Amino acid sequence: MRSYRPALPALAAAVVLSLSLGACSGGDSDDASDGTKTTTVRFGYIADYNGSSLLAIADQEGLWKKAHLKADYKTFTNGPLQIQALGTNDLDFGYIGPGAVWLPASGKAKIVAIDTLTYADRVIAQPGITSIKDLKGKKVGVPEGTSGEMVLNLALQKAGMTEKDIKKVPLDATTMVSAFVSGKIDAAGFWYPAIDTIKKQKPDTVELASTEDFTGKAFPTAFVAGQKTGSALSAKVVKVLQEANDYRQEHPDESIKAAAKLLKVDESQVKADASHVKTMSTADLAAKTKDGTVDGWLKDLEDFFVSTGQLPSAKDPETFYEGDLYTKAQAK
Repeated sequence: MRSYRPALPALAAAVVLSLSLGACSGGDSDDASDGTKTTTVRFGYIADYNGSSLLAIADQEGLWKKAHLKADYKTFTNGPLQIQALGTNDLDFGYIGPGAVWLPASGKAKIVAIDTLTYADRVIAQPGITSIKDLKGKKVGVPEGTSGEMVLNLALQKAGMTEKDIKKVPLDATTMVSAFVSGKIDAAGFWYPAIDTIKKQKPDTVELASTEDFTGKAFPTAFVAGQKTGSALSAKVVKVLQEANDYRQEHPDESIKAAAKLLKVDESQVKADASHVKTMSTADLAAKTKDGTVDGWLKDLEDFFVSTGQLPSAKDPETFYEGDLYTKAQAK
């Protein structure tokens, strides 16, 4: 059986961009007419379709209110920053891409729900560079610990290379675009929709590799909780995410509109972003949890992160994926 792990020591404080004023974890208020307590949950996300759509739907459809919850959202540029914020108890829940799965696998958080399978990550390069082997000795920007670094390492391994063959330049997502457009770096491990921003300014940008190239591999995105986040609260939040997930599955166009509204961007931008995503119904995700498919996805990523040195060894996914919590919530 899957079970919750004890709380780990706090991590370093995270730098976050807050969309709203923070509230205390588990803060209750008597705001319902019948005196029912409403609990505030601090929820981090990345400003893309994967990270925002379920939260936007939960707002639009009144799912938080239905569950006697109030969500306080904070936007982040990547998953590792959210894991840090969970560790310092500045967040209750967050969202990560596949490139950050090594962090919950190393005990820094727990995965409470799988969101989607994403194929948005690319290795891009300046004009004139035509292959991964051409990157030897060149400056390659990468947000460390993210799916950008993941796709870069996958591509390097496929070409028989390692990070030692390139000049890796650690950059955060906010500076990657300007660094690439200005020519300060020769290539980058990065992702859509940010790559669309680059291509608008440099339409001759070259795509050298994609997660879509690695057939047979799955790249799950996930919602995570802090080690100090209680199981009862997690169960309520997961149920909200499941209801929002089924709405998204049944109403894709409306879901794009909802995400665009939350992100304050054009719907066409969100639609382009969603084209790199595979969504699944809650029933399908629950079935894939029960039959071990999800554990297989996570184990495959763990083995990869062991090969890159980000994980010392792989663990049973049951130690960091709360699959029982997910399937029990789906059954209610």
